[in-house]
Amino acid sequence: MVSQITSGIKITVLTSFEGTYFKNYKLHFAFSYEITIENQSKDSVQLTSRHWEIYDSLNDLETVDGEGVIGKKPVLKPGEKHSYSSGCLLSSPFGAMRGYFNMVNFTSTKSFRVIVPTFKLSTPFALN
Repeated sequence: MVSQITSGIKITVLTSFEGTYFKNYKLHFAFSYEITIENQSKDSVQLTSRHWEIYDSLNDLETVDGEGVIGKKPVLKPGEKHSYSSGCLLSSPFGAMRGYFNMVNFTSTKSFRVIVPTFKLSTPFALN
């Protein structure tokens, strides 16, 4: 598990290896991750978009940008949390992800960026 606080917003990430499978005649490694966004600030905020950089030890960097998270743009009042699960496929047993969430502070109406710390994706059987 990794955590980081940016501008009063705490991001916590838990990862899990889900298994391997073949897609388009190629072996893929499936990983899931659960992200918890906790508003530790005194203002209400809303997540508006996300940016991901996905690193695979055998491939180039993949960048993903999009609105919200899993189709939602959660609003978090002070002290509230929002958790969601998602996943990614790698072509190798090792990789990592990092990124950020763009958010809006409802009190100041200013946009700000919340960092998602780098989290590793690795298969348990490949660690030796």
